[in-house]
Amino acid sequence: MTNKVLVVDDEKQIADIVKFNLEKEGYIVETANDGQEGIDKVYSWNPNLVILDIMMPVKDGFQVLKEIRGDYKLPVIMLTAKEEEVDKVLGLELGADDYVVKPFSMRELMARVKANLRRVDYSNLQVNNDVIVFDELTIDLNKYEVKKNGEVVDLTLREYELLRFLASSSEQVFSREQLLEEVWGYEYYGDIRTVDVTVRRLREKIEDDSGEFKYILTKRGVGYYFGGD
Repeated sequence: MTNKVLVVDDEKQIADIVKFNLEKEGYIVETANDGQEGIDKVYSWNPNLVILDIMMPVKDGFQVLKEIRGDYKLPVIMLTAKEEEVDKVLGLELGADDYVVKPFSMRELMARVKANLRRVDYSNLQVNNDVIVFDELTIDLNKYEVKKNGEVVDLTLREYELLRFLASSSEQVFSREQLLEEVWGYEYYGDIRTVDVTVRRLREKIEDDSGEFKYILTKRGVGYYFGGD
């Protein structure tokens, strides 16, 4: 099945160039030129991936992401006009899967699109019945579902992939660079902050409120590992 990509950017020239290059790669592409139009097209067109600019009229990219994340787990790649840490972190906190800084190379953007869609394709093809259970946490590899105390935990695809990877190699420590390569699927240009933000979001969703972590643990100076004790 051909993947559908929605490009949401108020700069029509950029949206058209991205659309042209995506269509050359075989994707079906729609564009939207403001945030509300982007939201409307997500719900009406049901794309497989969204490329989402931050600075837009009517509703900015952060507002769009917040609205669609309540109903969709599809990959979202944010476009930032400037390389500011606050934009990247806020986007990741709201559930973005990836980001690209303007001006960007089309080759880099195409690589990000392919890598994120590859993760979705893998989830759809998963047919085994494996279930990982650690105390009150259950990770169903067939359903791509996580439950804590029997209640479904709402995770983005990227959060799930990180948890699944760590839990599948329990007590093995991985550096941030290793996690970027294994979970994100390509070189991330040294921006290890992405891993820290995703780990923090995961901890907020699966750990207890006691402040003592049980599942995703830190090996100081090395990286992260899954405890499950």
